[in-house]
Amino acid sequence: MSDKYPALKTTISNSKALVTINHKGAELISLQSIDTQKEYIWDGNPHYWGKHSPILFPMVGTLKDNGYTYKNKIYSLSRHGFARDKIFELVTQNENQVVFSLQSEDESLAIYPFDFELQISYVLNNSELHIAYKVINNGSNVMYYSIGGHPALALPKKFEMYSLQFEAHESLISYELENNLLSNNTKEIALSNNQLPLSYALFENDALIFKELKSKQITILENNVPILNFKYNGFPNFGIWTKNNAPFICLEPWAGYSDILNYTGNLEDKEGIQKLHPNAFNEYRFSIEIL
Repeated sequence: MSDKYPALKTTISNSKALVTINHKGAELISLQSIDTQKEYIWDGNPHYWGKHSPILFPMVGTLKDNGYTYKNKIYSLSRHGFARDKIFELVTQNENQVVFSLQSEDESLAIYPFDFELQISYVLNNSELHIAYKVINNGSNVMYYSIGGHPALALPKKFEMYSLQFEAHESLISYELENNLLSNNTKEIALSNNQLPLSYALFENDALIFKELKSKQITILENNVPILNFKYNGFPNFGIWTKNNAPFICLEPWAGYSDILNYTGNLEDKEGIQKLHPNAFNEYRFSIEIL
């Protein structure tokens, strides 16, 4: 691996694939085929977007006025939360599996007043990387949060050579953003034989945001040849995003999304918010399979 990732990193591997995770944000930064040496995760070129696969927690997207109210107190929290910028603890590791942990501390409690643990696990099974997010409420109050994945998958050839194959027959209803907040305006995206040909025009108004999808598996095709399978469960919402002329596509399973335009700011009333009782946990999973 290159030394362009200066932070501490950990690798897992088998005969099919080599995976690298940065301890900062427990972020997946590489998924490489052993046979072909092909890289499937975006390299993080800051000219387009300087990340690879950030974890969105404890919020997904943008908060109205970059804050929220909880128990009559106002808190400030930046877009997508703080987990992606924190150093995670390496809990366990073997050849093909690794678990990271992030726990609340004074700095996080000042902006997010919940006693939590976030565990991130990566398990490599043949050519499929399984990723699990486990949210644990160690506090005495109901915990309110959102969580999401944001993996950027490398598309090194001409963008229009790629398409997305959806598992289910469905019409895609995308909610449009207005000033980074979710509006009531929607657009229907037609599929042909369950396929969505990729073009940058699809993303001229930012991400495609789906409050629900029937499909729990999406396959990336290159010149109509499947190259990656993406599966997810436990996440009720989904986003798809890229930047203009950037050679990647982000497939983003979410539990929660940006504030709606007329949101009051009260965290307990936030649309799409997840709730977790004391001493309980929720799990969310997705996987990326090299075909």
